[in-house]
Amino acid sequence: MAYRKYICFLAAVSLLMVIAGGCFTVGKKKDATTVKNPSSASFRAGTSVVDTTPPQFPVSLVGSFTDRKATSAHDPLAVRCLVLDDGKQRVAIALVDVCILPRELCDKAKKLASKATGIRPDHILIASTHTHTAPPTMVLNDIPLDPAYPEMLTRKISEGIEHAAERLVPVRIGWGVTQVPDEVFNRRWFMKEGTIPLNPFGKPSQVQMNPGAGNPNLDRPAGPTDPDVSVLSLQSPAGQPVALLANYSLHYVGDVPAGMLSADYFGEFCRQVESRLIGSSSTPSLVAILSNGTSGDVNNINFRSPRERSEIFSRIRYVAGKIADAALKVYGQTEHRDGLSLVMSEKEIKLAVRKPNRAELEQAKQLIARPDDKGLPRLAKYYAQQAVRLSQYPDNVKIKIQALRIGDLGIVAIPCEVFAEIGLEIKRRSPLKPTFIIDLANGYNGYLPSPEQHAVGGYETWAATSSYLETNASCKIVTTALELLEKVKCDASK
Repeated sequence: MAYRKYICFLAAVSLLMVIAGGCFTVGKKKDATTVKNPSSASFRAGTSVVDTTPPQFPVSLVGSFTDRKATSAHDPLAVRCLVLDDGKQRVAIALVDVCILPRELCDKAKKLASKATGIRPDHILIASTHTHTAPPTMVLNDIPLDPAYPEMLTRKISEGIEHAAERLVPVRIGWGVTQVPDEVFNRRWFMKEGTIPLNPFGKPSQVQMNPGAGNPNLDRPAGPTDPDVSVLSLQSPAGQPVALLANYSLHYVGDVPAGMLSADYFGEFCRQVESRLIGSSSTPSLVAILSNGTSGDVNNINFRSPRERSEIFSRIRYVAGKIADAALKVYGQTEHRDGLSLVMSEKEIKLAVRKPNRAELEQAKQLIARPDDKGLPRLAKYYAQQAVRLSQYPDNVKIKIQALRIGDLGIVAIPCEVFAEIGLEIKRRSPLKPTFIIDLANGYNGYLPSPEQHAVGGYETWAATSSYLETNASCKIVTTALELLEKVKCDASK
């Protein structure tokens, strides 16, 4: 009888837990990232900026189908780091001015940083900004790779996280969201019937990428854009700015002088925010960071009308200034608070690789063997070479998805060039409001279109080393991201 009463008691407790929302855990293992003997319960943060500009030129630039050489730097490349500590958990975020980062590089940098700081690797988020005027970090599109650069970058990322962890100071935290809709445009378009050239495989597509500004054959954009400028800001207890992490879903601007490397508008945003805030502050260590949101199908070209000519780099300054204006407006209106909690979770999932079948592979080899491109669709030989490469890929790949909660703010990290509609879905369904997504994080697994976008075709869906995940990958990634957001929302270690 006593045993039955005990069972009933447990059932009643369980029911109360469900009614209360389920955010309760019994016997949870203590997080290895728990900070030992914290000096106070206050939230602390540390920042750093480490220059990652290559020491020698010329260097190749990644971000196009062919090799481009830079003989100098228009502006410096950097890794910008932020370490957060709520007295129980410690998390690191690093944004790197490169186009993409392979998972192997990220994992190695995390291991080095963890050894130096004690921060667990799965509590470290490393992402690229996606500038298209930086040296390659992996073999892509036959762009020559200097192995010395990714090796240096690995050390610099670790050093940046280590330096930030050494500079923890008490902070108050705030966040907010505004919108800048007029600098983001979907680059995939439905066109008038019969006006889209055959794709490299000799087949028709319903959608064309970058059809040209003012093209008379435009019909309608193939997807939405995400206009949010999301801002996480940190102040000292006295109200001085310490760090500002923003997120905007714009691929890049690309208005860089020929023959030069650049951090694009990501670096210019940081310079403008820092100069404006430091100008009215005695905090010289302020660090601004701009992360890339879900911009896999978004750029800065208004295809409805031709773009007026402008001075080189002026477009980057203009767009960066506009996003800086929006971010600083949010910063000025944000209530900063202390005593917030910090929770991070990571999950690895397995996805299938889209590989050519036997007939497609044989056709690709025949195309490669042809002496010239005469009579072939544009880029046919390039994608034939890509098919051969994909045939050598494993049947499945493992990717990491992360979710981070700071107070009521949610952040998701995905290692792909995520389409805007997918990011909007995660934001809409997230249990944390607001939520923003950092793409190209913790590795590189190509474009991430939805199944519906795969069905209408276009560059971002063509099977290649830049687009190879299964057509249903976005559905699995969204599900995982939402599960992780629910987990960090309800984590009892808060």
